[in-house]
Amino acid sequence: MGISEMFIHPSLAFVIAAIILPFLPRAGWGQSLARALLLIPPAIAIYAAFTNPLGHHASFDWLGQTLTLGRVDEMSRIFVQVFAVMSLAGLVFSLHVEDRYQHVAAMFYVAGGLGCVLAGDFLTLFLFWEIMAIGSTFLVMLNRTRESVLAGFRYFLYHVLGGLLLLAGLVMRYKATGTLDFVWEDWLGRAGTPVYSWLILAGFCVNAAVVPLHAWLPDAYPRGTVTGSVFMCAFTTKTAVYVLMRGFQNWEILAVAGTVMAVYGVLYASMENNARRILSYHIVSQVGYMVAGIGLGTAMTVNGAAAHAYAHILYKGLLFMSVGAVLYAAGTAKLDELGGLAGRLPWVMVLYMVAALSISGLPVFNGFISKTMTIAGAAESHHYWIALGLEVAAVGTFISVGLKLPYFAFWGGRPLDLKRELKPIPANMYAGMAILAALCVAQGLYPEMLYKYLPVVMSEANHNLYDPWAAWNVLQACLLLGFAGLAFYVMRQVITPHKALNLDFDWFYRLLGRGVLALICRPIAWFDNIWTRVYQTIGLRFVNLFARLTVFFDRRLIDGVVDGTAYSVRGAGRLGALAQSGQLQQYLGLMVTLLVIILALVCYS
Repeated sequence: MGISEMFIHPSLAFVIAAIILPFLPRAGWGQSLARALLLIPPAIAIYAAFTNPLGHHASFDWLGQTLTLGRVDEMSRIFVQVFAVMSLAGLVFSLHVEDRYQHVAAMFYVAGGLGCVLAGDFLTLFLFWEIMAIGSTFLVMLNRTRESVLAGFRYFLYHVLGGLLLLAGLVMRYKATGTLDFVWEDWLGRAGTPVYSWLILAGFCVNAAVVPLHAWLPDAYPRGTVTGSVFMCAFTTKTAVYVLMRGFQNWEILAVAGTVMAVYGVLYASMENNARRILSYHIVSQVGYMVAGIGLGTAMTVNGAAAHAYAHILYKGLLFMSVGAVLYAAGTAKLDELGGLAGRLPWVMVLYMVAALSISGLPVFNGFISKTMTIAGAAESHHYWIALGLEVAAVGTFISVGLKLPYFAFWGGRPLDLKRELKPIPANMYAGMAILAALCVAQGLYPEMLYKYLPVVMSEANHNLYDPWAAWNVLQACLLLGFAGLAFYVMRQVITPHKALNLDFDWFYRLLGRGVLALICRPIAWFDNIWTRVYQTIGLRFVNLFARLTVFFDRRLIDGVVDGTAYSVRGAGRLGALAQSGQLQQYLGLMVTLLVIILALVCYS
């Protein structure tokens, strides 16, 4: 095994901590050690993310194949960095949680995501892919409600489907090419592309929540635990973005799919009532920017996809933390039940607005330096419809996340919410939010903090030089957001939250599920009816006959032998009892009688 002395695999610390954590005492020093143990793996991961040397590490041969656990290059390094930072903020945010199984699930989930990003071959990728799926499933189910368990089960089924597609694709690819190396597929989605490439792409698209394979996301994320959803919003879809970037750049079908995602997610988010469901649909929308950038495949758009993935993890984590804090304090995240919380939860409101303005792309925040890069790259490559679709999605994002959600949660809404009893928010939750908020602002003000780690070096030769703070870029962003604000003011009475649940494509999935159940249950019910009739006419009579035979055998044979023996023993006992009179002459007479009988038998025999 060739392992660089300087290489540290960040997943290892999370796995070790997850194994140790359940066995520590739940009081006293054990509780303190458990909390400290939560912060050690992300610290190691951050150190490794910035110090691991470029190259292939932890490689070994298995069945004639070289498996690589640590491929560190410009593309994987930026994702490892943001995953490590997000794991630290997420675990700080969840320090108050007493349920250690949530921490164990989160650590395995993070380990799976980091392992996927560093995997140099498809087999290693698949193993960490499944670890990530299992860990995230438990983050949903551990909310321990009926809805969360059902949503977790549906979530798991989706990801089993994605895993099976990936497995089928990599097996077919291995048979065709003889290698498991995870490299870019230079097929460009043309006719004649091997089936295995489409299968692998489909498996990746399930995790990326590409429409119409996205319904698991708005179904599961709002039903997860408060802290679990914070982790889930960062890793699953962004891991899928990474593998798409690694293997499917310049597939134009992804550019179209990403644009559809961006617009579709915004439309459904604007109709939702549950704050976490609104944010879930916006994951679909924002990942659409990344998928579109990967599909266009230019140096500018690939960098834009990577930059937006980094920025999105930070501000989306902060959004879920802020809404999670409202849910933790108020007991609900439904906008029609909230209102007037700005004065009662002022810091939550401020931190939420940092994230909301970041996702909206307002100058000064990190979404401005990443989202506009992808749009500019689409325009420069003459894909104007894609650029226009992404701009429309940007407007809708500001309306729903930057205006609608905070308006009804923190300022408008029901006056009765002023009397709602609020649960105190732990200091560690504020600390986790503050970490991400500071990074959102710092990256917005100093884009070079992010740009220097992008996978394609910014240069004139690469035709990807981009200055987000150019006057036109700033003016364009402000004009778009100003127009969006005006649109919200005009339509604020129209987009009032309603209790109805929008099933979206999930309606078709449920219809398909009911159809499959009908196809299975109806034949089984038909066969069961026939079997019941056969049993009633033939089987039941045979059982009755068999019962009569057993009764006869029991009464005539078993009882006859047993009872006859018992009666004989009882008769002998009675005769013996009569013989025991206690008179000596009777005993002598009996002895003489027996002696005579014996002599008679001897003489006549």
